[in-house]
Amino acid sequence: MSLATDAIARDIAGMAALLQQQRAAFTAELPVGAAVRKDRLQRGVALLLKHKDGFVRTLSDDFGHRSAEMSLVTDIMGSLKPMKHALSHVDAWMRPEKRRLDFPLGLLGASARVEWQPKGVVGIISPWNFPVNLTFAPLANVLAAGNRALIKPSEFTPATSDLMARAIAEYYDAAEVAVVAGGPEIGQAFAELPFDHLIFTGATAIARHVMAAAAQHLVPLTLELGGKSPTIISRSANLAQASERVAMGKMMNAGQICLSPDYLLVPSEKEGEVVAALQAAATRMYPTLLANDDYTSLISNRHRQRLQAHIDDARAKGADIVEVNPANEDFSQQNTNKMPLTIIRNPTDDMTVMQEEIFGPLLPVKRYDTVDEAIAYVNGKDRPLGLYWFGTDGAEERRVLDRTISGGVTVNDVIFHVSAEDLPFGGIGPAGMGNYHGFDGFKTFSHPKSIYRQPKLDLAGLAGFKPPYGGKTRKALAREMKP
Repeated sequence: MSLATDAIARDIAGMAALLQQQRAAFTAELPVGAAVRKDRLQRGVALLLKHKDGFVRTLSDDFGHRSAEMSLVTDIMGSLKPMKHALSHVDAWMRPEKRRLDFPLGLLGASARVEWQPKGVVGIISPWNFPVNLTFAPLANVLAAGNRALIKPSEFTPATSDLMARAIAEYYDAAEVAVVAGGPEIGQAFAELPFDHLIFTGATAIARHVMAAAAQHLVPLTLELGGKSPTIISRSANLAQASERVAMGKMMNAGQICLSPDYLLVPSEKEGEVVAALQAAATRMYPTLLANDDYTSLISNRHRQRLQAHIDDARAKGADIVEVNPANEDFSQQNTNKMPLTIIRNPTDDMTVMQEEIFGPLLPVKRYDTVDEAIAYVNGKDRPLGLYWFGTDGAEERRVLDRTISGGVTVNDVIFHVSAEDLPFGGIGPAGMGNYHGFDGFKTFSHPKSIYRQPKLDLAGLAGFKPPYGGKTRKALAREMKP
């Protein structure tokens, strides 16, 4: 056995020991009161505030360059919000829910309720694109629900993952929350651990392996994936406003967002106007790119090469490629992996850019003649994580909402539904399963324990369901079995 193999084996054994340590501590602590949960949430807030500048630096180091303001908005503020939201609502979320009983049980003194009980130890596998937010947002719900957490961050953001491990060790005992580092072998072994719940955020292809691994122990899963989120521009839309909001969403984090608008569907006669408006909006926001601190780099050269292959494939198959490069900068002579917004006109389904999630600043623009044609195109693809519609025609908006299925929808903007803490966030089909955020996340990481209390009366005997069976039984059955 090689030294590397020995090290991996020790890391895997250490993960299993951490899980057992957390589960033992969890069981010994039951029940987990509101004060304990709030304390853990408050420590999460303190951690983020203390290390916010450090996270901004490590994120930029990991990406090659990342906008400081964007990191503060998406990863720090975006993590503080769910922590603070949970702190404000955990008392109400924990209250037992009274449930109705069939007549006449309630009248005779029986009662029923649901108590939200923590599950135990939750595994969190977080991705590289928003490594802080996509760790701490689910962690807020995990802690609010009274659980412990074991976290496996991405190996593609090593500086951020290292700071996260040190910061969490500073604010939490390892029996409460802990971080394990490592590459694909560690990730695979992590997914195979017998957690009480596992949440994975990442690519659909990897999710298949995670799901298979979790199945070994029948671990319940929440999968937050992605896909090709469509944007439909209505004839009733304000094109300048819609184009600016699409460009902003597409260029945020250089398009490396699971909810990024993946392709546009625009009225045929307005396609040229939309493309021109996209170019104008991108130019206003990013007059330069290479030395512009506001514009984020792609995560790696390999990622950039993958996106360039999409462009080359589309060009070879007849697409019109529009590179939005306001300062005419030379992107071939750079030390980072920045890439300009690239609009792909006349895309066809045989192009790879229309078959795979893009995850970068490429934007195919496809024409439609009727809104039903646009709806049919969306419905002919895998169900997306997000769908966006721009317009003022209420009847058309209702038709799009009713006739399409997606994880969530933002009307007259993109991505924003993920920022509403009281809305469940999650996918459907290849875009994921389950959801979190707010009370919905609290419920995801809790077990709804049903509790029925029987009165002193012999209800089974009174109802005729107690042996020896006789006429009372037959009358009760006849009464209950009426159409």
